Amino acid sequence: MEALRFGCPHVGTCCYGLRRVRAYELIKAKRDGQPLSAEQIDQFIRRYTQELIPDYQMAALCMAVYFRGLSGPELAAWTRAMLHSGEVLDLSDIPGVKVDKHSTGGVGDKVSLCLTPLAAACGVVVPMVAGRGLGHTGGTLDKLESIPGFKVHLQNAEFRRLVREVRACIIGQTETLAPADKKLYALRDVTGTVDCIPLIASSIMSKKLAEGIDALVLDVKVGSGAFMKEMVSARTLARTLIEIGAEMGKRVVALLTNMDQPLGRTVGNALEVKEAVEVLQGRGPADLVEVTFALAGEMLSLAGLTNDPSDARQRLNSAVRSGAGLNKLEEIIVRQRGDGSVVHDVSRLPQARGRIEVNAQADGFIAEIDSEAIGVAAMVLGAGRERVDSLIDPAVGLVLRRKVGEGVKAGEPLVEIHYNEERSVEDARNRILHAYRIGPSPSVPRPLIYERLGWKG
Repeated sequence: MEALRFGCPHVGTCCYGLRRVRAYELIKAKRDGQPLSAEQIDQFIRRYTQELIPDYQMAALCMAVYFRGLSGPELAAWTRAMLHSGEVLDLSDIPGVKVDKHSTGGVGDKVSLCLTPLAAACGVVVPMVAGRGLGHTGGTLDKLESIPGFKVHLQNAEFRRLVREVRACIIGQTETLAPADKKLYALRDVTGTVDCIPLIASSIMSKKLAEGIDALVLDVKVGSGAFMKEMVSARTLARTLIEIGAEMGKRVVALLTNMDQPLGRTVGNALEVKEAVEVLQGRGPADLVEVTFALAGEMLSLAGLTNDPSDARQRLNSAVRSGAGLNKLEEIIVRQRGDGSVVHDVSRLPQARGRIEVNAQADGFIAEIDSEAIGVAAMVLGAGRERVDSLIDPAVGLVLRRKVGEGVKAGEPLVEIHYNEERSVEDARNRILHAYRIGPSPSVPRPLIYERLGWKG
């Protein structure tokens, strides 16, 4: 039998065995529920990465996967194809256990900005390849780029050097690290295929495994502001990620965390950087501190520094009290060519031209906040992307003056809008008012951390 042939010169086609299989035939096969072979998946993703298969055909395949899913072997093949679409870094010559953290995305989720310097200050080596915002959720790279001069695009050699010397570096995907994921990440954002477990899992793991990590902590968000709205789907995603990690020989821990209201008090890029600095100064909001410490504690455990959660918390508190965490953030910023003085003077971050309060229309207690609606309100102000080519305004966003369980009187502020374009304010205001539900009595807040899955230590 003729061997598998690669490098077919015909655009939009793939060659397998004795016959050419056009891209649309693979799309149709998955649409109809037929399994795809590892060779078919590898070739489709390889040719998409080479721009020999157009976006619209990949979008069609993603939609077919959205409805039909991927079997275990298909998902493993898809992840490997994404991972090996580019370079896989080897950081084994750098001393220490390399541990990264990834969040599935939430509203107000600036954890990486305070967790990375804290973990590094405690002795963890943190090589982090982060992403941009998807839909109503913010992105770590967009937040970092609100810091004047900060460079998220570094060559692999510089990334390696900073991981060795600083013990932490946060970058965007380079041209050679999982390039298939970089292309697909943006495409999913605008084609309604973001909240698809196989595509989420393969995206996360291909990007993280390409970094050269030894272990990974996952923050799987659950609730109205997350892509996973229900516990069942969040748990499924977490287990899928853990299984992929195990197959690749990596230790993976997942925490299922609450995203039924925004995390912290701010939504928007520069505003969230400011709040992350406040965490490292010891005065951040309690919910943000709790989630940050829980995830950072898991990183310390995976790095072999401690297996005692109370000891991990003590070490993290010490890094805050001593200023080591804040100093490490400043070092990360400076070494990535940003203005490190922002950690001491947050007024150097971008500032919006206008502010306006959205006030409560009744007395009572905050019973519920629709996190997704809050995320969309920030997006219409310019803090997020409606399209791949949308520009981010780093200064705009929201400051939440009331959160679930807190009391409010009619006329008192619920949210403060930071805006640059007046035409977007009314839309944002209406979305905020619809996001808040005020009840007659205080509600009992749900736990911040629902469940832990994965490596047992």
